[in-house]
Amino acid sequence: PLMPLKRSLTTASESANRDGPIQVAIDQFPGRPVFDTAVTHALLRRVSEGAIPETIRLYVPDDIVLFSLLDARRPGFALARDKAQQCGFDSVLRLAGGHAALFHPRCLAFSWAMPDFGEPDGIRKRFEKVAGWIQKGLVRMGVDARIGEVSGEYCPGEFSINCAGRVKLMGIGQRVIRGAAHVGGVIVVGDSPRVRDVLEPIYEALELDWNPATAGSIEEAVPGAQPDEVRSRLLQVLETERAWTSAVIDADTLSRAEALSEWHDPHGSPRATALASVGSKSLTLQD
Repeated sequence: PLMPLKRSLTTASESANRDGPIQVAIDQFPGRPVFDTAVTHALLRRVSEGAIPETIRLYVPDDIVLFSLLDARRPGFALARDKAQQCGFDSVLRLAGGHAALFHPRCLAFSWAMPDFGEPDGIRKRFEKVAGWIQKGLVRMGVDARIGEVSGEYCPGEFSINCAGRVKLMGIGQRVIRGAAHVGGVIVVGDSPRVRDVLEPIYEALELDWNPATAGSIEEAVPGAQPDEVRSRLLQVLETERAWTSAVIDADTLSRAEALSEWHDPHGSPRATALASVGSKSLTLQD
């Protein structure tokens, strides 16, 4: 069963303590895909400013294709968005780099906004930390979960999680700004045929190579798996390493998200210049 979430209050001063409790939010914003991504962006900004503590979102998404700014600069971007729309998927410009990734309601989306203390190799260490956390959670479910790229996977990356070295289950990306970092992505729990069917024409439009057979889901290894169960397992693992408290995303963060929504709307111009102007150190790396 899903572990109970108890709402708690946290002060801004706690965000300065790297060992303090992590907020966990499960808020969803159905029917508002651009705003949903802007909420994740707002959490990153608020953590960087010390306004809120380190925060993890673990939520079930809508039907969305998240494109990167790299995708937006490709000649086939408009066609790729059209292909997504024809399949019933909204398009969003996401926070991290990489290439197109697909979210749907049989997935669990995750976003970890954490302070950046300027450690050497911080980007790699964060990837290792979050990928390791998710791997442990999936192993608890009975999945032969491994960290590493499957040859031919969509949006390939060293810190993807696969099942038995055969199919990709999770993609991960990272965005770093002054004072904080976002590590996020999506875990495909079920309905992998939708991932293949929707991404195939999109990757063709973007002129990106991939092997659709490498896109898999947890339910292929654990029949009947559901996003709530994955979330429960991840929270169990988190509890062995850090204290955490549940939270509802606050009104100030939601207001900030409204202001940031334009950045994630693919119908406007890509925001490369605007993103750089707010002190982004890197637009990293994979998904």
